[in-house]
Amino acid sequence: MSISQSKPETGRASQPTVDKVYLPKAAVKCVGRLAFRSQVARDVACLLDVDPEIASWSCMATALSVGIEAHVPDFTATTASGSTVLIDAPDRRPGVSPTAIAEAARRDDRTFRIFDVAELKHGHRLANAKDLLRYGNHRAPLGDRVRLLAALEEYGSLTVAECLTVFKETSPMAGLAALALHGYIEIELDEGPIGPETTVRRLRR
Repeated sequence: MSISQSKPETGRASQPTVDKVYLPKAAVKCVGRLAFRSQVARDVACLLDVDPEIASWSCMATALSVGIEAHVPDFTATTASGSTVLIDAPDRRPGVSPTAIAEAARRDDRTFRIFDVAELKHGHRLANAKDLLRYGNHRAPLGDRVRLLAALEEYGSLTVAECLTVFKETSPMAGLAALALHGYIEIELDEGPIGPETTVRRLRR
């Protein structure tokens, strides 16, 4: 999937330095190279990966002309409905105002937002997302996927402990995490740390 870019004809882009590696290393919805400006930006990406409303995202893929300056948002995200949202992590301090950035995005038929710091700090979602992304490079075999989806279809929901008994072909926790990250199932991420009693449901596409 390619994401179009709006490149400035003049001015200098506020391209951040991205020479460090931030954990976790895996990502499932990223298009292109992983290149994060800070750990806060990496944390935002973790939440984008577990957001069912986000279909894909790219790191610093778009440059917006903002007067004589240019701004490169941390993320270019494509939503499930096909719209494009440009996102900055809350620790970003651009040389131009957020209002001006939002106006530049609007002219390009996109929206812009600064990720709410409260979303990063609220509840258990971020910690759970990071736990799941430890298995981000894993894929569940077809047999295990079919067995779990069939069980969820029959019972409506299961606990994590019950789901783990279904896996025969791969590591149970890795398989369960992979199915959650790739949109086949939904694991409750907000109520507490993922544990044996955490609820799992089938996710309808």
